[in-house]
Amino acid sequence: MRLLLDTHTLYWYVEGDRKLSSAAQALVQDADNQVFFSAASYWEIAIKAGLGKWALNRPYQEFLDVALHAYGFEILHILPSHTARRIGLPFHHNDPFDRLLVAQALVENMSIVSIDDKLDPYGVARLW
Repeated sequence: MRLLLDTHTLYWYVEGDRKLSSAAQALVQDADNQVFFSAASYWEIAIKAGLGKWALNRPYQEFLDVALHAYGFEILHILPSHTARRIGLPFHHNDPFDRLLVAQALVENMSIVSIDDKLDPYGVARLW
């Protein structure tokens, strides 16, 4: 299965936060799953860390290196097809980062690993 991690899922997984559900952790650790995070997520983490909203246990670049190299996650780059799909989304969710992740998941036929049930009305497969 191809999984797209919501930003908080990526953050909680790499930082070892107990907020991550055991089911979400099992999905991420399942070797049969291909795990991605969006370029929008590393941008959002940089913003939140820079504002002091999220504390990282390591320098930002090391955080990304752990996600990419230690855990083997892949970056899902933002493509024109993703942003085009985002334009047509109804406003069930006001967060621009989450709306982009929904668009990416829909275009790429991925499931989102997220605690956020506000994503459900978009018809994206949300796992938690």
